[in-house]
Amino acid sequence: MDRDDLNLKWKHLHTEHLIQDQWIDLRATSYQMPDGNVYEPYYTFRRKDYVVIVASDTEGRYLTVRQFRQGCRCVTTEFPAGCIEPEKEERKAEADMEMPAAPCSEEAALMAAKRELQEETGYTCEDWEHILTLPAEATVSEDFVHLYRAKNCRKVSGQTLDDMEFLHVELHTAEEIDQLIREGRFQQISHVAAWRLL
Repeated sequence: MDRDDLNLKWKHLHTEHLIQDQWIDLRATSYQMPDGNVYEPYYTFRRKDYVVIVASDTEGRYLTVRQFRQGCRCVTTEFPAGCIEPEKEERKAEADMEMPAAPCSEEAALMAAKRELQEETGYTCEDWEHILTLPAEATVSEDFVHLYRAKNCRKVSGQTLDDMEFLHVELHTAEEIDQLIREGRFQQISHVAAWRLL
């Protein structure tokens, strides 16, 4: 840790798990600030890490999905994405609030990316590239987003959607993706980040 970072770090005092189930761990935490004052409660949460896949077919068209998102209460256009099942050793590590949160393994992330691409779109791919792994929302969340690029995808099946998934697949050119972003119609920030990092 950088010497200057030591003067900025908050000291963890106590954490209460307000909701803790298979979907979310919502926490209220007490911290001592660098000036000695105590701040509480500070709310954070931990969900499953997830993947975002910027996928294109053999003609260079980009695969997107349209679906309803409860957070913004609207139908969004975005790239295929989905949760990564956490590994057992990661669950143990999460109990230590003094340690920084860590992303799941790249092996687990790539496996999830391949699964989500086929389930949501019916496409598969042999040409994968890891773009970047980032904190999904560093201020309040301890989960990570793993960004991937998949080229020359081919349709091999229909969709295999979960019970809560209702989505349509659309193909777009790069110019159309740029326009959707400019017009505020490509609403997922991590998906926009993945696109801009290509």
